[in-house]
Amino acid sequence: MLDSMAGVILRGGTIFDGDQTPAFEGDLLVEGDTIVEVSRERIERPDAEVIELRGKWVMPGFIDNHTHYDGEVLVAPGLSESVRHGVTTVMLGGCSLSFVYADEQDCCDMFTRVEAFPRKILLPILEGKKSWSSPSEWVSHLESLPLGPNVASFIGHSDIRAKVMGIDRALTKGEVPTTTELGRMTQMLEESLDAGLLGISMQHNPWDKMDGRHWSKLLPGAYAKGRERRALTRVVRRRGGHLQGVPNLVNRVAALWYMSQSASYFGLRKRLKSSMVAMMDLKGDPYIRGVISFLSSVFNRLFGADFRMQAFPVPFRVLAQGMELVIFEEFPTGALARHLSRDLAARNETLRSPEYRARFKKHYRAKLAPKVWQKDFGDAYVLESPDPSMIGKSFTDIANERGQHPVDAFLDLVVELDQRIVWETTIGNHDPSRYHTLYNDPNGILGFADSGAHINNMAFYNLPLRVLRYVMASHEAGAPLMSYEKAVWRLTKENADFFNLDAGHLVAGRRADITVIDPRELDDRVHEYHTAEFVGGEQRLVNRDDEVVELVMIGGRTAWRGGGFAEAFGRERLGRFLPGRHEGSPASPAAG
Repeated sequence: MLDSMAGVILRGGTIFDGDQTPAFEGDLLVEGDTIVEVSRERIERPDAEVIELRGKWVMPGFIDNHTHYDGEVLVAPGLSESVRHGVTTVMLGGCSLSFVYADEQDCCDMFTRVEAFPRKILLPILEGKKSWSSPSEWVSHLESLPLGPNVASFIGHSDIRAKVMGIDRALTKGEVPTTTELGRMTQMLEESLDAGLLGISMQHNPWDKMDGRHWSKLLPGAYAKGRERRALTRVVRRRGGHLQGVPNLVNRVAALWYMSQSASYFGLRKRLKSSMVAMMDLKGDPYIRGVISFLSSVFNRLFGADFRMQAFPVPFRVLAQGMELVIFEEFPTGALARHLSRDLAARNETLRSPEYRARFKKHYRAKLAPKVWQKDFGDAYVLESPDPSMIGKSFTDIANERGQHPVDAFLDLVVELDQRIVWETTIGNHDPSRYHTLYNDPNGILGFADSGAHINNMAFYNLPLRVLRYVMASHEAGAPLMSYEKAVWRLTKENADFFNLDAGHLVAGRRADITVIDPRELDDRVHEYHTAEFVGGEQRLVNRDDEVVELVMIGGRTAWRGGGFAEAFGRERLGRFLPGRHEGSPASPAAG
């Protein structure tokens, strides 16, 4: 059962220690929750359990640096969709959203529309489970759960702002916190860092909207002015914490703000570790990745910043049901349709309007405007429809058959079928032949799986395996993207070191979070899409190939082996809360 008190020997696998050193065949000894020995020589321990792994790859457990598991972890703390793919550490609290301070209703309203998480599932979870109102209480609650992976977290700026100002004022344009309120915000951030949270996550993006009572308002953090943001970043800078951010994804000017916050400016102040969403090669804006990377280099090399873009390293393929997809929020007529979606009669009347359609077409034709979605219905293909003749066709194909403009054909189908018309498009990273620059960009940190969010739109839970598959395919083609050792480092130790976590290292004395894969099974099946059961009987979109991951150990205990979960998984705690290692945190030297 691999929980032997006498230890476990992983025998004869190819060991990747996460540090870019050449892989080697050897043995690894685990006792309790610790790696005791990693050796090129055969380890003999007569009373230890031995697992033969010749031909398999042994590596540190993968780290998922951008998830929205904040709700799911409360009722399904095994987080099985990540663990089955070799992920042993996940990070919560991104995009200014956490469930620490604000009340249940506010937390739900801030989260469900932004992260496309069913409100009917999340609100009862929060109402039934949220018994905490401080970071230390929340951490204690997490540690009481039978966690699958280790969990680390940011505190969300929107969470703090909603609690201190009240949700109505926090969502009012032009309202700023009083001096007393700003002092309370900084104190709450100090408390969060004291409890071991990594830092603060912030939000500038006008796409992201409220659900519930304040429908279509921006998130609280998006209303904050410079004085408020600077006061909070001063705290994390002084404490050596981390700033995570979402810029304005339409004009992207806020990207420079995050870079400037990270900079030390020739030693005039401490630099601030910062990361920002998200680096990829966009179809709609093919030059932006290079521009942002260049600016990142300027700040990192000249101004003493420690700034990274969270690099999304696989095709950004998304599925939509009608207009239920966040990309419509980036232009006014799309945002209006999303705003009206709670009243379908009013929405459909608007969508039929010639005036509305004329404005939609104007926005659709504005190809040079800053954007994420390429706004091309010729590159959007029907997957499901009551009319099977549509399946596999683009909306432009359908429009041509009907003698219509593609916008008219699309809006007619949305009015007629709403969410019964399911379609897909790939927004970025569509050409793997261009991955070399993306994968090797020193200004990127591989991640942004968004696990636990957009459950019917995105399926990136196995992102590390897909990265390894693209690297393997490049080796098979004779044009390697990078060494396997570098790929493992980027998915494990580099992430752990950047985010100051005790994870990602396969060396003696470190925690035994280990993933073993069978490279012979690592083929293109990892890219295939499936549906799987989600919380509350719902279905979610996933990628799966359960033949690839041979073994997952978390804290020295088995979570997954040979295609199935261990008996203890989901019943006993395997992972733990991982505090960030910053000044005054539970993991810092000063904290003992």
